[in-house]
Amino acid sequence: MSNDSLDGAERRANTAALLEDLQALEVLLDANRIETGIRRIGAELEMFLVDGAMHPAPLGPEVQKDANDSRITGELARFNLEANATPLMFSGKCFSAMHRELRELVSIVRGAASSHGADVVLSGFLPTLAQSDLGLENMTPAPRYTALNENLVALRNGPFHIDIRGQDELSTSCDSVMMESSNCSFQLHLQVDPDDFTVLHNTAQLITGPVLAAAVNSPLAFGRRLWHENRVALFQGAVDSRSTLQKTRGTPPRVGFGSHWLENGVLEILREQIARFRIMMPAMGTERSLEIAKAGGIPELYALRGHNGTVWCWNRACYGVFAGKAHLRIENRALPSGPTLADQVANAALYYGLMMAIPEEFSDISRSFSFDDAKANFFASAREGLDAQFSWEGGATIPASELIRDRLLPLARQGLFAVGVDKTEADSYLDIVEERIERRQTGSSWVLGALAQSDANKPFDVRARALTAHMLREQYRDRPVHSWGKCNTSIDFAESYRRVEHFMVTDLFTVSSEDLLDLAASLMDWRHIKHVPVEDKDGRLVGLITHRTLLRQLTKSASERSEALAVKDVMTRSPITVSPSTATLEALRLMRQHRIGCLPVVKNEKLVGLITQTDLLDVASSLLEARLKA
Repeated sequence: MSNDSLDGAERRANTAALLEDLQALEVLLDANRIETGIRRIGAELEMFLVDGAMHPAPLGPEVQKDANDSRITGELARFNLEANATPLMFSGKCFSAMHRELRELVSIVRGAASSHGADVVLSGFLPTLAQSDLGLENMTPAPRYTALNENLVALRNGPFHIDIRGQDELSTSCDSVMMESSNCSFQLHLQVDPDDFTVLHNTAQLITGPVLAAAVNSPLAFGRRLWHENRVALFQGAVDSRSTLQKTRGTPPRVGFGSHWLENGVLEILREQIARFRIMMPAMGTERSLEIAKAGGIPELYALRGHNGTVWCWNRACYGVFAGKAHLRIENRALPSGPTLADQVANAALYYGLMMAIPEEFSDISRSFSFDDAKANFFASAREGLDAQFSWEGGATIPASELIRDRLLPLARQGLFAVGVDKTEADSYLDIVEERIERRQTGSSWVLGALAQSDANKPFDVRARALTAHMLREQYRDRPVHSWGKCNTSIDFAESYRRVEHFMVTDLFTVSSEDLLDLAASLMDWRHIKHVPVEDKDGRLVGLITHRTLLRQLTKSASERSEALAVKDVMTRSPITVSPSTATLEALRLMRQHRIGCLPVVKNEKLVGLITQTDLLDVASSLLEARLKA
C-alpha cells in the first residue's frame, strides 16, 4: 500500500476532518458568508494526446511541463490533459471570451506537444484507443492517482466490469481504474446562490438529457458501435466499487444521476455522499476548518472537496473559494469533449440558457416533471442521441430533436437575454445547435456515418485512424460538426499493423477439450479455417487444434483410429501465444522460429483473438498495395 493510501487510523482521521468541514460549511451558510448575487460560468476541457499515427501518446507530464501554464493540469492517464478556463461573469460576450481562451489553451498544449511529435484531439472517446493502452504503465505518476487506484481496487475486490449493448456489444474488464481515462469530457460550472441551489440543481438534472442528446460525440469504444455517448456507461463501470451484494441491495454507484429531486439544498447532497461512499484519498491540505469558520474566516474545506472529487455525479455540487470569497457551484459533467471548440461553446450556451429559463418557465420543476422521467431521458440521450424519445411535461412523449428545436432553443435564447448575454452572440452559438438539429448531424452520427462508408475489409485501426485524422483537421479549422463532409483522409497504412491487436481476428470459432474431434474438423470445413482454439468454460486457452493435426489422424489406419476421439486426445497443449500489444514483427519471428501457422492472442490467460499466416499475408498485401498507389 502506498503512502497515500489510507489505513484504518488514517481513514478515521480523514473522516473526522470531512465531518468537521461539513460543519464548517453549515456555519458559512447560516452566517450568510457564501457569495450571493453573482453569476459566474467556467469550463474544464479534457483532451487526448495523439502521436503522428493518431494513436494515444503517453506524454502528458512532459507536455504539461513544456506548456508551463497553471491552467493546464494532468489527468489520470499519461495520454490525457485538462485545460481549466478562467471563471467569467455570466453576461455580455462571455461565450466568445470562453471560446477564445479555450482556443488559446488548446494551442498552448499543441505547441508543447508538437516538440514531442504529438498533437491534441478533442473527443469523448478516442477512436484509436485500444484496451492495451489502459495498462498501469500509462497512469500519470502522481500519488493522487496511485491512491485512487489502490483504494478503488481494494473496495471492488476484483476487476471492474464493463457491459454495454448497442449496435455491437462490449463485454470486458479492467483490473485498474485506467478505464476511466478512456473518457474525455467538457465540464461546465455555474456559480449559484445558496437559496437557489435546490431549484437550479433540479433544473440541471432536468435539462442534462436534452442537452446531451444534441452534444453526443462518443459512439465508439474499442472498435464497437455502442451508445451515442458511451462515456456514460463506460465511466460508471470504470470506477464502480460496489460489491455484488451492494448492487443487489440497490446501493448507488459513485458515478450516478441520483434517485430523486433535491429538496433541502447543497447540504442534502453532501451528507448523502458522506453517508454512501467511503473516503478514497487523504485530503490535499490540513486546516482547522470549523475554527476558521466560527472566527469569521473562509476555510478551504480540503477534506470535503477531496471526497467530493471521488464521487462523480453527473451534476455535482461544488464548494470553492474565488477572490477570497466562498461560493457554491453546480458542475455538469455529462457533456463530451469535441467535436470542435465551436460545438462545445454552443452546447454551453444551450445549457446555461436553459439553466436560467427553465425556473422561470416552470414554477416548480418537481411538480411539473417526474424525476424518473428526467433520469430516463438522460440515459435515452446517451443511448440514442437525437433519435431518443423523451417524456416531458405532464408525461407527454416527444422526439428529442423536436423538443430541442421547438421548445428548448427558444427558451435558451430567452434565458441568455434575461441575464444580459449579448443578443448577437447568443444567437450565433445557439444557431450552431439549431443547424446540428436540422441536419441531424451530431459528432456521433458523423462518426457512425463515416465508419459505415469506409471499407469494411480494412482493419478497424486503419478506419479509426482515418476518422481521427479527419476530426483533427476539422478541429484545426474549428468548423462545427454539422458542416463536416465525408471522411476522405489518407493515412499511412503501415502504422495500423504495428501491433497484433490492430489486425487480429476476434470473432472466433472455438471448441472445448471434451468436444468431439469431428466437431473441430467440421468447423474447419464449414468456415474454411485451419486452426481452432480450445478453451475452457472461463475462456482460458487450453489447447489448439490444427489442420495438420487432423491430417495426421486421417493418415492412420482404420484400426488405429478411434471412432469417438475427443479434442483433448489430439490437441496441442500449451501452444505458443502472444498478447494484443505484441509487435507484429515479433509475432512473425515467433511463427518462423517455431514453424507454426497461427498464434492465439491471450490477455490475462483469456483467449481474445487469433492471427494466422493468412492474416500476415493480407497485411503484406495491403501495405504493398498502399505503397504502389502512393
